[in-house]
Amino acid sequence: MASKLPAAISASQKAENEVEAKHDHLITELESSEGHTPSTLRTIYHDNEHEHFAKKLESRIKLQDKEIEKMCHRHYQGFIDAVRELLQVRGQANSVKDDIALVDSQLQDSSKPLISKAEELIECRKTQKNACSVVETLELALPVLEMYSKLQEQMLAKRYYPALKTLEQLEHTYLPRISRFRFTQRMCSTIPTIRTQIKEASMSDLKDFLESIRRHCSRVGEAAMIQMAVRSKMDENLARKVSKKQTANPMNPFANMEANQEDEEAPSPQDLVDFSAVYRCLHINTVLGARDQFESYYRKQRRHQCRLVLDPPANMGENLNGYKTYFHNIIGFFVCEEHILNTSGLVTRNYIDELWDLAVQKIVGQLKTYSAYCTDASLNLSIKNTIVLFCHTMKGYGFTVSTFYDLLLEVRDQYTEILMLKWVHVFQKIFEEDDYTAILVRDEEEYYYIVSKFPYINEKLEKAKFPKRFPFSQMVPKVYGQCRQYIYACLKFCEGLHLSHTEIDDMIRRATNVLLTRTLSGSVSVLLQQPNLSLLQLIQIAVNMNYLEKSCDYLEEFISNTTGAEKDSVHASRLRGTAMFKDARNDAEERIYSQINEKVDDFFEIAEYEWNRPESTGTASGYVTDLIAFLRSTFQSFSHLPYKLAQTACMSVCKHIADTLKAQLLDDNVKQVSVGSLQQLNLDLVQCEMFASSEPVPGMNDGTLQLAFVEMRQLLDLVIYGDWSSYIADYGTERNKYARVQPQTVLAILDKMKASGRKLNNFLDSFSRSKKPEKDKQQLLETVMKRIKALNP
Repeated sequence: MASKLPAAISASQKAENEVEAKHDHLITELESSEGHTPSTLRTIYHDNEHEHFAKKLESRIKLQDKEIEKMCHRHYQGFIDAVRELLQVRGQANSVKDDIALVDSQLQDSSKPLISKAEELIECRKTQKNACSVVETLELALPVLEMYSKLQEQMLAKRYYPALKTLEQLEHTYLPRISRFRFTQRMCSTIPTIRTQIKEASMSDLKDFLESIRRHCSRVGEAAMIQMAVRSKMDENLARKVSKKQTANPMNPFANMEANQEDEEAPSPQDLVDFSAVYRCLHINTVLGARDQFESYYRKQRRHQCRLVLDPPANMGENLNGYKTYFHNIIGFFVCEEHILNTSGLVTRNYIDELWDLAVQKIVGQLKTYSAYCTDASLNLSIKNTIVLFCHTMKGYGFTVSTFYDLLLEVRDQYTEILMLKWVHVFQKIFEEDDYTAILVRDEEEYYYIVSKFPYINEKLEKAKFPKRFPFSQMVPKVYGQCRQYIYACLKFCEGLHLSHTEIDDMIRRATNVLLTRTLSGSVSVLLQQPNLSLLQLIQIAVNMNYLEKSCDYLEEFISNTTGAEKDSVHASRLRGTAMFKDARNDAEERIYSQINEKVDDFFEIAEYEWNRPESTGTASGYVTDLIAFLRSTFQSFSHLPYKLAQTACMSVCKHIADTLKAQLLDDNVKQVSVGSLQQLNLDLVQCEMFASSEPVPGMNDGTLQLAFVEMRQLLDLVIYGDWSSYIADYGTERNKYARVQPQTVLAILDKMKASGRKLNNFLDSFSRSKKPEKDKQQLLETVMKRIKALNP
């Protein structure tokens, strides 16, 4: 217990010493000027030691007071000595003060005359200074007055841009020098008014310029197109006129030099317009700080004028002058704008391109509308040439014109349509004037004239003696010649379109195909539909179509030679006229066949068959004899026709005769048929078969014509000779000699023969040669008809 007590006492003392040290440190911080009083107080109150610290601080204060007292006691004697010395100096200072006052009084008395003279001198100096100031002010004011007078003179002379420059100098250089005077302030107040007057006057000049340029843009555009036409030699007449003007006198050696100088000094289209008003107005508004407003106003007005220019004249669709005036106005407008862009910067490239894009759309639309009303090929071609010259002119000034070449392709289609309408009448006139007889030439001149019109080569005809006869009529060389003229007309449209030989060749071939397949085909169809065409005319038309079909090869060669393209190029399209002429020839042949058949029908219409005839006359009917004679004479006239056509016509008429004979026999109006009438029909059929076997057309001796009458021959043999057992037994087999006879045909004839009551016995005798009773023959007939009906499914 005794050992723990000292240890506790020593710990307590140690803690107290630490607190004392801490408080000493805090007090030292408070005494120093860099101490942080708030943080120190916070530390004291935070440790709850403020009472102990207050005691410590109070003891520290007492200690400091004692130190102060010691210091005061140490320096008190020196302070007393200093006060005594100061009292001694006060007396000396008073003595010095009195001496200074005496000297000052003496100095003021002696300087009074000098002060008077100095005041007089000051007044003189002020007067001199005022005089100099007046002179200087007048020197500053006189230039201002002179500049203002000059400004008034320039305003009266309407020299607004120099007046604006004078006003700027007056405002910024001269007036600030005398700004304190009242007349200067009045001048300054008039400056905005003068500026407004200058601006209004310049805008008035601009309006006059805009009105003038609107009137003169047509002249500018015309001059630009003329220059381009002469340069590109697009207008031969115009180039010829210019060349005549520039032709030098051969007697003057300096004429060529003078002509060249005239060419060099020839005014450009822009020289026809005075742009000075625009430049002045631009400079004035630039100086006035209103350039943006001026540009906006100028562009707005020019946009409005552009819309007016793009409206076509009222008579534009009537003649070519309307189109030229329209293009002149457009070219003049954009040439002036291009000049403004290059010389002043008032407009930008984007602005002009935007105007041009809008103009292109409007121009293309107007050209489509007005060109659609054009029905004259020459006018349409002139319009195309004018559009091409317009494109060249605008392209020369840097504008894009590709859209117009696309438009020209549409105009080309319309031009082709106009040509086709024109050639419809041309072909119709050729067809109307043709006599449809083979061309007969009496001398060599006439022969070579036809050959030059149509490339027909025939050695046999060439070696023959005059007079010579071509196989075709005048229609062939005329149609061929008109096709060539059409190709020339289409080729004229391709000039100036910058197309390659291949593109031109393809364009011409397509147009020629349209001419052949639409125009000429339609005209030929109309020709073949005419009811008044005779058989000889139809025959000649068929021959003509054959040679026109061959002429397609000549046309293809002519197109290749004309366009300069390769004839056998893989890109070259073939002419489709061959198929058209072949179809037309087929139509003509069909008309020939049908007309011959109609003639045959006419012979049959006058025939009067007695179907209840008891027996035949022993000879063929008169109409059949006349028909055969007609056919022989007709086919003799086919000697110059192609063998195939004559043979087909002969085969067609034989088949038609056989069908007509059969139709007469099976006619529903014929109710009764006797054996005598069948025998008479058989005699007529024999005459027809003899005609078929007589080779009416060369090359038809192989039995082909007889085949047309085989069905009728088998039918009559079967009915007349009553070979029913063979027919019924061999029906449907290859050995059946009545293979072409149908059961229903036999039944129809049997019904008609059965209805012939008066001749029934003779009819029944044909079934059986035996002397059978009437009833047995009737049963035999019924049996045959039943068995034939069984054959018919």
